Amino acid sequence: MAFQPTAIRIWKHLPQEDRLAAATAFFAETPSELAGTAIGALVKARHLRPQAARALAPDARARILATVLDPGEPLAQGLLVALHLGQRRPLLRAFLDALALPHEDGVLKEEGDAPGSPVTPEQAKAGVAALASFPPAQVRTYLNTLWLQDPDRWGALEAVADEVGPA
Repeated sequence: MAFQPTAIRIWKHLPQEDRLAAATAFFAETPSELAGTAIGALVKARHLRPQAARALAPDARARILATVLDPGEPLAQGLLVALHLGQRRPLLRAFLDALALPHEDGVLKEEGDAPGSPVTPEQAKAGVAALASFPPAQVRTYLNTLWLQDPDRWGALEAVADEVGPA
């Protein structure tokens, strides 16, 4: 299984319920650097004035954003992160525990500004094996999202992605 080369491509292939879960989590804790981009996507999708888009309730914003298939690469990345930090923390914890990487509730703890060392093929296999109880589509989305965030560190994931069960 080849990874999708962009966050937009992953986003487009997510089922509607996953896009809604991602958008709901995103608007629950909107990153300040993406707030304007998200409002812009709502404005464009529904031909709203920016003031009207900002006045919408978070659940209405989420429903609209979940229908946008091309929110732009930075926003798509933010939505994928929100999806995983929202409902999928058990998956993150299981994976990072299997790799023996320090984390706080599924969020990597980095030492300073230096990027982490690359994951070995053996670590990648162990991580994927630890995710056997999770839905394969969720596992593939998570692995692809990690790989997109830092291909140098997570490159070994692409080689073991075929070991994820059938969709």
